[in-house]
Amino acid sequence: MDKRWLQQQVLERLAADLLLTEQAALTAHETATHEENIAENKYDTLGLEAAYLATGQARRAEAIRQAIAAWQQFRPRAHDDTLGIQVGAAVCLVDAQDRRQWVFLGPPGGSMKLECRGQPIQVISADAPLGRALLGKCVGDDISTEIEPHRLQFEVLQAT
Repeated sequence: MDKRWLQQQVLERLAADLLLTEQAALTAHETATHEENIAENKYDTLGLEAAYLATGQARRAEAIRQAIAAWQQFRPRAHDDTLGIQVGAAVCLVDAQDRRQWVFLGPPGGSMKLECRGQPIQVISADAPLGRALLGKCVGDDISTEIEPHRLQFEVLQAT
């Protein structure tokens, strides 16, 4: 599993999300401040609603910038069996129905699905319920986590 490639894919996706979010914030700001949207009475709230939307989009853009900074500083290391699964691990899990899934444990803000050489990979952070359950586990360990409304159980098949 090429962790540097995965990191680059996360950064590219975050950069694209940031661009869209900044454009949405700009559009909402322009709508909020446009002269045609000045409230004529207390029921005329288009400008106010656009201002709330612009604020929300600006907050989202800042969160994405923070995620980009965390992912740029992130240096995935080789898995160390003595430490168990840590941030930076790529982990293959298997469930009771013998379905396998790959998870890449990274910094906050990069939760997404990617594909590497035809293999789907779920990128999660250590703050996610599954991420917390994985920390410190080793190959062969069973993990269980609750993601409402389901209880998920896996065995750690491989960690790199």
